[in-house]
Amino acid sequence: MAKPKAYLGLTLDPKFFTSLSEVFDVKQWTGGGAAPKDVLLKEMADCEAFVGGFGWTAEMMDACPKLRIIASIGVGYDQHDIEAATKRGILVTNTPDVLTDTTADTAFALLMAAARRVTEADRYMREGKWTKPNPLFGFFFGQDVHHATLGIVGLGRIGAAVAKRGHLGFDMKVLYYDVVRRPELEEKYGYKFVDFDTLLAESDFVSLHMPLTKETYHMFGAAQFAKMKRTAIFVNASRGSTVDEKALINALKEGQIAGAGIDVYEKEPTDVDNELFKLPNTALMPHLGSATQATREAMVFMAVNNAKAYCSGQPPISPVNPEVLKNPRKID
Repeated sequence: MAKPKAYLGLTLDPKFFTSLSEVFDVKQWTGGGAAPKDVLLKEMADCEAFVGGFGWTAEMMDACPKLRIIASIGVGYDQHDIEAATKRGILVTNTPDVLTDTTADTAFALLMAAARRVTEADRYMREGKWTKPNPLFGFFFGQDVHHATLGIVGLGRIGAAVAKRGHLGFDMKVLYYDVVRRPELEEKYGYKFVDFDTLLAESDFVSLHMPLTKETYHMFGAAQFAKMKRTAIFVNASRGSTVDEKALINALKEGQIAGAGIDVYEKEPTDVDNELFKLPNTALMPHLGSATQATREAMVFMAVNNAKAYCSGQPPISPVNPEVLKNPRKID
């Protein structure tokens, strides 16, 4: 019996191709990075499984009549039209858990960098400006992290991992806001559940960890930044469009908040003239939350295993739209 066909839409180590080949007749993009859309659609014409990071629209799904599973490499899935996939009986999977700690490390690194003005001081050094002894007061003063109040917006996997780092590592008081309470974490660590406005008003550091949905689009805007302390640091390592970037830029320029650590943006890649680049009180990264060798490999293997399981008649590891399991796409 012929194997089903799969397309690996990224140039990756051969071991991923080998693993997929256990179940599939595999085709792979080998031109570096991710396959262009036109190539992807051509190669996917007779494939049942896609493994990669490209976002899928309804039109793309209709151009691939045999597509049964989009095994996405990443925990976020807002780049895919999930409603369209579900309607067509196409399963979408993601890669949660394996990137939790790495992304939490990134968020806390941004928090620390913005709090202690690491990027500003680095530029100062590199530009040859450190030419005399530092004055005792006022010179690159930042914010203390230890014993400060950390506000977590979204206490899911990654938010909880950031909270744990702050609470256990830096003796921080943790406030959190979410649509779902976490009483087990409240009891274990003493975290305090508060409403959104209270969190904004009382936190020294606000770290955002919400998925991008219709409800969370621009959940941080001018009104929210105005409610934060003028000494507060804002961190976003979730999704760029959860924040009104123009409002964030204005809050930083006007001194409504002291600084920000940002890994995600409304437009990615960002425009070279993005005003965030011109602001000294920012620590910026180009969406590197899960960017370590071990974590990225674990993410790819999880996506590969989702595709292998589903097309072998086994339960997938992490379905985004599990209702498809009861009504899968019929193919000839």
